[in-house]
Amino acid sequence: MKRFVFLSTVKVNGEISGARPFRADDPPNPGDDYARSKFEGEQELGRIGAESGMQTVCIRSPLVYGPGVGANFLRLLAWAHRGVPLPLALIDNARSLVSVWNLCDLIHTVLRHDGPIDRTLMVSDGHDVSTPVLIRMLAAALHRPARLFPMPSALLQTLSRLAGAAEQFTRLCSSLQVDIQDTRERLNWSPPLTLEMSLGRTADWYLDSRTPRHD
Repeated sequence: MKRFVFLSTVKVNGEISGARPFRADDPPNPGDDYARSKFEGEQELGRIGAESGMQTVCIRSPLVYGPGVGANFLRLLAWAHRGVPLPLALIDNARSLVSVWNLCDLIHTVLRHDGPIDRTLMVSDGHDVSTPVLIRMLAAALHRPARLFPMPSALLQTLSRLAGAAEQFTRLCSSLQVDIQDTRERLNWSPPLTLEMSLGRTADWYLDSRTPRHD
């Protein structure tokens, strides 16, 4: 049985999940070129699959982290390691994440699954967290104290916009959750690593990458 696995993104559903987590069957709402290109890829694969009989499985993931992670997640690691005071203590959001280990395990499960899978699947670590909780977990994994202080979110948003960092504010402070219940039930799958374990492995990589090597 031919099966094609396409790594997509939850951004196909949108940038902010709102009152409940995104599900695979929610109406698409891609908000930028990257998300639109992923959605177009899903549609084209669906067309090819319908014509050829090949199974196409699209996996929509939230932020993927692990060794080599960059962008905002790497900044959070660096800030937590350096003990930078951050005005995020009052942020009340919920974010889904997925470690590279849990994502790879799902891909492996999909490839080895005996029954038909011709659908879109959501993936995450199965434990959503707020940005302040994530920073505290990262700090603990790095053996550093978390230094968070309160600032009203409206003021923080205004300052971020004035600093030209409105997009970073949205990614750090809004909610973006995915519902993986359908993935769990259809594949009898659960993330093998907890969020804490995955963050610990990522913190170990970060610390190791900063250690000078002498050949």
